[in-house]
Amino acid sequence: MGHSTGGGEIVRYAAQHGAGRVSKIVTAGAVPPLMVKSESSPEGTPLEVFDGIRGGLLADRSQFYKDLAVSFFGANREGSAVSQGAIDNFWRQGMLAGLVPAYDCVKAFSETDQTDDLRALDVPVFIAHGGDDQIVPIAAAAEKSVKLVKDGTLEVYPGAPHGIYGAYETELISDILAFIKG
Repeated sequence: MGHSTGGGEIVRYAAQHGAGRVSKIVTAGAVPPLMVKSESSPEGTPLEVFDGIRGGLLADRSQFYKDLAVSFFGANREGSAVSQGAIDNFWRQGMLAGLVPAYDCVKAFSETDQTDDLRALDVPVFIAHGGDDQIVPIAAAAEKSVKLVKDGTLEVYPGAPHGIYGAYETELISDILAFIKG
């Protein structure tokens, strides 16, 4: 299982090294097939947005992570119940990452085309995505991914943000367990 960028990592791993070793795959808010806007991904996010992320990391990564936590958890939405502790923990985890790997990660998660990796998967894939994900656009990611895999199930969680938290987390865990048992 992988969330966000981690979803891309497990898709790549399973496609290239998982034959006979991986029986099921779960992604949640995952970036594949391709986040950056291009001819093959017109629903994608413009490169300038990712350049802005890199700029934010370089200028003041501490403030960048504080600001990103708000949209990550949907704290900018009416009725959000995300705790300050969750937001602070997101900031803490971001600050634990080194600047160079965090900077380089932006190119990897946004510009790596995993279309062929998704097509290569030959095991059941459960694709979960928050219906109000402000970080990874569902149209450029989950909705395209489920069409590329051979045996995919897409579950959209209405109103759920990118960050897996609260009722969304509880429902997602239940669905993952059902998928694994099935």
